[in-house]
Amino acid sequence: MTTRTEHLDPAVARALSALSAAAKQGLGDPALAELVVIRASQLNHCAFCLDMHLGIARQHGVPERQLDLLAAWEEAGDVFDARERAALALTEAITVLTDGFVPDEVYERAARHFDDTGLAHLVGLVVAINNWNRVMVSRRIPPGGYTP
Repeated sequence: MTTRTEHLDPAVARALSALSAAAKQGLGDPALAELVVIRASQLNHCAFCLDMHLGIARQHGVPERQLDLLAAWEEAGDVFDARERAALALTEAITVLTDGFVPDEVYERAARHFDDTGLAHLVGLVVAINNWNRVMVSRRIPPGGYTP
């Protein structure tokens, strides 16, 4: 027997939504923000978030080729520019902490493309989507329930 809850406290949902919105707004690049949250959601196997953010990415004009190759971004050649690659590397390092701290070289690479404020918002966005992924996966919420 599986025990779980589909309930999410409204105050928790509002807090997570506010964190996500502030980080996205501060980053100032909606297409990049969606690439970041999709990549984290791929790593965390969150079908609900993938379904939702793939739709939002398309609304923001993220090219289908990038969406198709995002899981293999490191091998995708020039499909992703240097700034996107730095953001994706940081996303993976923050999302998968099994080896300990985020490597200095990953932060340094990101810092070449983002100022302190942009880097702080990028980190905030990765933290926010990891929180959402864990909330949705732990409750086993299936894809398809998101409406804009």
